[in-house]
Amino acid sequence: MIRKFISRVLGRSTPTDAVEPAIIPVEQHGLQRDQISRACRRTIETLQESGYQAYVVGGAVRDLLAGLTPKDFDVATNATPEQVRQSFRRARIIGRRFQIVHVGIGAETIEVTTFRGHHGDDAGSHGQVDEQGRVLRDNVFGSQSEDAARRDFTVNALYYDPACENIVDYHHGVADLQQKTLRMIGDPRTRYREDPVRMLRAVRLAAKLGLSIDPAARRPIREMADLIGNVPPSRLFDEMLKLLTSGHAVRCVSQLREEGLHRGLLPLLDVILEHPVGERFVILALETTDQRVREGKPVSPGFLFASLLWHEVLAKWAALQKDAESPSNHVLFFQAMDEVIEVQGEKLAITRRIAGDMKDIWALQPRFQQRSGKRAYGILQQPRFKAGYDFLLLRTLAGEVDSEIGNWWTDFLHADDESRASMALGQTGETTRKRRRRRRSVRASGVEKTD
Repeated sequence: MIRKFISRVLGRSTPTDAVEPAIIPVEQHGLQRDQISRACRRTIETLQESGYQAYVVGGAVRDLLAGLTPKDFDVATNATPEQVRQSFRRARIIGRRFQIVHVGIGAETIEVTTFRGHHGDDAGSHGQVDEQGRVLRDNVFGSQSEDAARRDFTVNALYYDPACENIVDYHHGVADLQQKTLRMIGDPRTRYREDPVRMLRAVRLAAKLGLSIDPAARRPIREMADLIGNVPPSRLFDEMLKLLTSGHAVRCVSQLREEGLHRGLLPLLDVILEHPVGERFVILALETTDQRVREGKPVSPGFLFASLLWHEVLAKWAALQKDAESPSNHVLFFQAMDEVIEVQGEKLAITRRIAGDMKDIWALQPRFQQRSGKRAYGILQQPRFKAGYDFLLLRTLAGEVDSEIGNWWTDFLHADDESRASMALGQTGETTRKRRRRRRSVRASGVEKTD
């Protein structure tokens, strides 16, 4: 009773099953403080000097141990969001489902989270779940031990202290990483109900780190896959973007198919895997994206999603042309684009900016056939020309477009002014000759128009 009363007053639980962590020194794990970003180290130092616990947590620790370069660094602390905000000049509290603090240091933003507690009956209004067990609100604070138990996989429940260079490991995450196993913390069914996105995350992490999903965590995925339908489209889009820009997109998509996470749940993946004609094009797009990620080059979400949905646009366009009586092909083409994006948006909340980029890239493709005179110069001046041109080369590589067209635009792009003028003029002359040939053939057939 006393424990429940204290929990309700303080908004935190006090479990009796606290786990004693393993403290792994730098001599064993090899991760050194200079591998942590300067902004992250300063954030932790500031919190520790204010009397709080603070650690690098989760993906950054995991990736560094796996020999990968983290995209960002997150911090976990026992300070509340308000206490964190008061400790820094540039800090703001964001989020409703999970309340976190963004701390700005220089050009870098560090995400700081308070240790999470259990969200059972003792959590009161601070923790909310729906009828299927998905967590809707989770601003329940607790101890580091509770926070580790709340994390999804053992390899994500690692805490690194740059001050002493020790790793605090509650669930044998370092050992699992060494043994190439992705293991769930707690009962997998319960954890998937709390957050169905964890099923997608399991696939992404296994592909990214070269891990095998533990059988206990893998078995429920296929039968619980329909829970993903309850995930807000914005969260689903964010997770899919992480998956497709992980540097292992081809492997991720293959794994999603193996786990049964594609059929009917994610229209995007239905498109990828159910159109054999476009399969080569899609695989080339994913391979190109993976290569850019590995080389540290930027990846355009608009280009990526335009590639994945291109053959769906072509299929929709063909269907509209078959049924239409009066609208022009140009109008039907844009109608096909809009319908594909609208259908996809029911599951993935593709932002308006990304959707605009996709349509710009698609709209340029028929225009690349027009290489004569001023039309070629007009295409070259389009704001999204480079993305559209790269898309054309991808289509050429897949055998969808004659290589002569791709080669012509490559030469035109890199030619000097005089050579460009000659190329455009040459296309104009060729077009004129074709028109004359068509007219002669009409006369020869005896159907020449007469007044």
